[in-house]
Amino acid sequence: MPERLDRKKILLFLGLTFAADWLMAGLFYLFGGRLNTTPAVVMAIAYMLVPMIMAVVVQKFIYHQPLKGPLGISFRLNPWWLAAWLIPPIIAFGAFGVSLLFRSVSYSPEMAGIYEHFARIFTPEQIQEIRRKQELLPFHPIWFALIQGLVIGPTLNALAGFGEELGWRGFLQKELAPIGFWTSSALIGFIWGVWHLPLILMGHNYPEHPVSGVFLWTVNCVFLGIVFSYVRARAKSVIAAAVMHGTYNATAGLAIMLIVGGNDLITGVQGVPGVIVTAILAAAVFLVDRYVISDPIGG
Repeated sequence: MPERLDRKKILLFLGLTFAADWLMAGLFYLFGGRLNTTPAVVMAIAYMLVPMIMAVVVQKFIYHQPLKGPLGISFRLNPWWLAAWLIPPIIAFGAFGVSLLFRSVSYSPEMAGIYEHFARIFTPEQIQEIRRKQELLPFHPIWFALIQGLVIGPTLNALAGFGEELGWRGFLQKELAPIGFWTSSALIGFIWGVWHLPLILMGHNYPEHPVSGVFLWTVNCVFLGIVFSYVRARAKSVIAAAVMHGTYNATAGLAIMLIVGGNDLITGVQGVPGVIVTAILAAAVFLVDRYVISDPIGG
């Protein structure tokens, strides 16, 4: 870990990352790009890869420093990899439970809320086909979605997640180490949340409340960033953080599959329920590290 804070190096990485991604998102919007389209998926994947690219550029080509060790690129497995894989669905189911505490939200085992969402994206014929396929399943679709998320999360999704994690929990976590683990983890989470700004304003995560969504998602990322950083530090691998990131994205939909009503601010992992669950989880991580684990990270 660096002994002192290299502000110039950190600001260079952040400047390049934000400039490239915000310019990309801005051009996408100006040229008529919209979310929930194939070009939007391509743009989102490219957006996620930029932190990795800029971390490599700054670390390797500008500062001529090694990548693998300092940035935590390691495939050495330990029990914390399992935590990285299983914590995301716990967050999703927790957010589902908290969502039901709101008066306008109710339990819907027939998944009425999901089909309302589908109606904005798919044609009636496509929705009918989705219903038909789900009726053929030998168990409730939520369990199929869970299994699918646990398979796709640490594999396909983790590849895109690595694009972000090498920047945030690889490069930035190393460079901000001198200010202490907990402070740096919260700061990285805040930066991570603000980095999403143009996507949120275009309707990502909060199509009904894009402006309010910017603030809510940033708060969520602070707490989520603490958990991600802790797992990355304990696993001693940024790959584990990518697994957690990929699985979080792959299982997020579980939180809204069995509810109907509400809106994007009071349902799901991105809404207030998700913030509450991740805040509790971040507090639990802090307390367990300080009072239970024999070798606390501290800082």
